[in-house]
Amino acid sequence: MNLPNKITVFRVLLIPVFIFFMLVQSIPGAKWWALIFFCLASVSDFFDGYLARKNNLVTDFGKFMDPLADKLLICSAMIALTSTDPVRMPAWVVIIIIAREFTISGFRLIASDNGKVIAASIWGKVKTVVQMFMVILLICDFGGDTVHIIEKVLVYLALGLTVISLIEYVIKNRDVISSYK
Repeated sequence: MNLPNKITVFRVLLIPVFIFFMLVQSIPGAKWWALIFFCLASVSDFFDGYLARKNNLVTDFGKFMDPLADKLLICSAMIALTSTDPVRMPAWVVIIIIAREFTISGFRLIASDNGKVIAASIWGKVKTVVQMFMVILLICDFGGDTVHIIEKVLVYLALGLTVISLIEYVIKNRDVISSYK
């Protein structure tokens, strides 16, 4: 297993640690530990892709696991945020975002059965970055009207990018569905 793929696996292994600190708030500084682990996992997303492209280490495993690791990280974070603060992270938004992730994962599985790997698109990558910033700001919970407005903007921007990227994937990969028998 090459270094970029090891970084991706590391990101997946950080998720339970992050979630532990998100949900066990009785630990002093738990929110900040959660933030550190989330940021570490998020930054690792940049490095695994950068190293894979720079060193020509792009693999089918990486093309499949990197987006899956992102989905696991973001969806876990949003579910945890919904359970701790459903006003700032509405469940219906999380449901739509998770439904998109399942849909794209389904596309990838069908494509994989046909020997095709669907890599992340630019819209999918932008969506992921916006979601990561949204989660970071929601974890920080600085309070104040201005910050809450920025949080809302990021939540709805993430939702909009989720829908846009879904539409793009469906249009670009409609042959995957039509070829499935």
